[in-house]
Amino acid sequence: MPASERDEAQPRVVPGPGNVSMKDLLASCAAAKAVSTPPRDPAPDKPQSATVTEDRRRAA
Repeated sequence: MPASERDEAQPRVVPGPGNVSMKDLLASCAAAKAVSTPPRDPAPDKPQSATVTEDRRRAA
C-alpha cells in the first residue's frame, strides 16, 4: 500500500442532531441533572410545608 493512502485520515462520521429522538434527549438531560445535583441537607425536624401553610393562614 502506498504511503499516501496509509497516511490519509479517514473521514469521521458524526451523528447529527436529527439522529436523537426528543425522548432520548430529555432523558439524557434529566439523567445529567440528577448526577450533577449535590444531595440535599437532611430534613429539619418540622416539615417545611407545614410552616408555609401556617404562614399563609396568618397572612390571610
